[in-house]
Amino acid sequence: MKIKDHFLTQEEFEIIETETSGVYKTYPVPENLAPYYDSKDYISHHQDSGSLKEKLYKVLQNINLNYKKKLLIEYAGKGKKVLDYGCGAGEFIKYIEKDFDSYGFEPNPVARNYAKSKVKKSTVIDDLNILPDQSINIITLWHVFEHIDNQGDILDKFYNKLTDKGLLIIAVPNPTSDDALRYKEYWAAYDVPRHVYHFSKNGMERLMNNKKWKIRKIKPLLLDSFYISILSEKYKKSSLFGIKGLFYGLISNVKASKTGEFSSLIYIIEKK
Repeated sequence: MKIKDHFLTQEEFEIIETETSGVYKTYPVPENLAPYYDSKDYISHHQDSGSLKEKLYKVLQNINLNYKKKLLIEYAGKGKKVLDYGCGAGEFIKYIEKDFDSYGFEPNPVARNYAKSKVKKSTVIDDLNILPDQSINIITLWHVFEHIDNQGDILDKFYNKLTDKGLLIIAVPNPTSDDALRYKEYWAAYDVPRHVYHFSKNGMERLMNNKKWKIRKIKPLLLDSFYISILSEKYKKSSLFGIKGLFYGLISNVKASKTGEFSSLIYIIEKK
């Protein structure tokens, strides 16, 4: 499938399958991805403009933040040491810092400074080597894993940093969801080339069930279908894109309640 960077440059990229069935990659991957994030409209890095799109994002984000925190408490308990890898503007670590010993890793200097300005107890870093091996109980990647090109190397680092039976929690968009199949090349969660990889449910299961890792549970991010469908309708230049996006986001969730193919999925993965 050929897909445009609808968000920023309008450049065209291709989605190709990797050697892991169900895992796809953007082609070609630009040598320098930094310019593709260089926009005040890129919400995970900038969340203070007050735009309508950002306000909608924040409403959904606050509901999701509470949901994510409850998952951490359910599967690990309060008081654990948590690293949010790719913490962006720091909203998640700010939200959980009263209940967890929280750290945020963020390579983008603008987003990292936003995060540092927001948190009170959390520590924001740009170098994983600061953290001793086997010192972290939970590592979270909320829509970050798909941005990483050298995933094998990163997974090895996570394995070393986690304690025995530590948890790796990865949330990624699902290109076999109903909204992805509906919108095809206009599906906003492809977000090429910022999303280097694209993971179907089957693909993630093949990738993460191995000698080092085991998927314990797969959970949905129910609100993502609405936000992604609204953006996708906007990319299609639809009239009443907000109403249509809400409708088709709901349809996607209803169908996924039977198939498990939600727009975004959270994989709770245990270190063996």
